[in-house]
Amino acid sequence: MSTTILGIESSCDDTSASIIRDGELLSGFIANQEVHEKYGGVVPELASRAHQKNIVPVVDQAIKEANIQKEDISAVAFTRGPGLLGSLLVGVSFAKGFALSLNIPLVEVNHLDAHVLSLFIKEPGKPLLAPPFPFLCLLVSGGHTQIVLVENYLSMKVVGTTIDDAAGEAFDKSAKLMDLPYPGGPYIDKLSEQGNPEKFSFSKPRISDFNYSFSGLKTSFLYFLRDSLRNDSSFIEKNKADLAASLQKSIIDILLDKMDKAANHLGIKHIALAGGVSANRGLRKAFSVYAAQTNRKLFIPELKFTTDNASMIGITGYYKYQQKLFSGQEVAPYARLHSKKS
Repeated sequence: MSTTILGIESSCDDTSASIIRDGELLSGFIANQEVHEKYGGVVPELASRAHQKNIVPVVDQAIKEANIQKEDISAVAFTRGPGLLGSLLVGVSFAKGFALSLNIPLVEVNHLDAHVLSLFIKEPGKPLLAPPFPFLCLLVSGGHTQIVLVENYLSMKVVGTTIDDAAGEAFDKSAKLMDLPYPGGPYIDKLSEQGNPEKFSFSKPRISDFNYSFSGLKTSFLYFLRDSLRNDSSFIEKNKADLAASLQKSIIDILLDKMDKAANHLGIKHIALAGGVSANRGLRKAFSVYAAQTNRKLFIPELKFTTDNASMIGITGYYKYQQKLFSGQEVAPYARLHSKKS
């Protein structure tokens, strides 16, 4: 008998639903929220309201596109956290009601685990190019930066993490200093292609073990711009591409340095990227070059699976369903990471 999972993702500002059957993606839909752009960041109250408006039509479209009936669904997988609490409440509440109405199990999913397992989303008619276990994954997004040792689908150990800001924050907040639109990361990436990455240099942290820090880099970038603008009020506009390229190179160098140290220490030959920042072309290229130079194999999700999406929730729910790891109706969302990764 086949296993069909409805996946629901509502951790931030995208409402998404997917259908996974026996590990294969049948459908996936995302409703974006453009309302946040004019505010330069996600407004939690607006995000939760938009989720309430979007979740029913998004789920309906996912079911129709998959050409199934709701009665065919075996379980509902949903993002429990981390994320914006108001946004998570919408997804969790909907998942509970949907599962209760059909008398099917609930499967809670850790959002970060799901980003890692996006590497295992199989699409019809396409070969699955997934890493063998164990592998080392750099999970890099707007809110999190981690190096994760992945031992199997449901066993992951964080061996390195940021002690302050995430890499995605460094991209977006630095972009804001340059008066680039939100989210700034993609604009930095695009501008970098036209700039000289060696033109400017910025402070890099000295953090022990395999941990990261990006607060110092942001401060260095801020002070550099402040001092340069004192001498030339049009400095940013004149040097925008070079600033973007130099900033991006600094962030990538920091990410790659710790990943290399962790891979060497653990003796890992298969590495991966995941999370929203893994869509960055400069990061993908740098890791591809690194993998070739060190005789390692690199795995990266397709671009559409790098950002928040329900397909990664569905595939994670599928593997948890196989182990009967179900949740009760009393389950509540959480905004921050637990002290021990689930």
